Amino acid sequence: MYDSLFDFPGTLFGELERLQRLFDDPTGSGRAASIRSVAPGAFPAVNVGNTPTSVEVYAFAPGIDPAKLNLTLDRGVLTLAGERDVAAPDRSGNGYAYSRERPTGRFRRTVSLPDDIDPSRVDAHYQDGVLRVSISRRAEAQPQRIAIQ
Repeated sequence: MYDSLFDFPGTLFGELERLQRLFDDPTGSGRAASIRSVAPGAFPAVNVGNTPTSVEVYAFAPGIDPAKLNLTLDRGVLTLAGERDVAAPDRSGNGYAYSRERPTGRFRRTVSLPDDIDPSRVDAHYQDGVLRVSISRRAEAQPQRIAIQ
């Protein structure tokens, strides 16, 4: 259904949505509850995880020219910035977009990374609208088997 049908104040759906927001955000701040995440709807959506040897970051950014992406790693903070062009017609052309649900314009996302990463060993690949960034962990941070004598 259309979100606008549920947003009328005082309706049952409006109250249910308000309760859902309260349960999703118990602090009432309108922000995500976790320090490592942001409020829903941020662009691009980012998943962060780890393996024993690396930290993996996936940014879901379809329709963006990889040449227009700027990826930096500075003091344990990974920053992804870029711009998404308008894909729908505007008033200056032959058509008119009366609804735009896809975010356009400049964006910037930052991800705080663990202390044991190796900033000299980073791989980034963009394929099918997904940017995959793999940051290796330092060798000295890897678990080592200790021989018992």
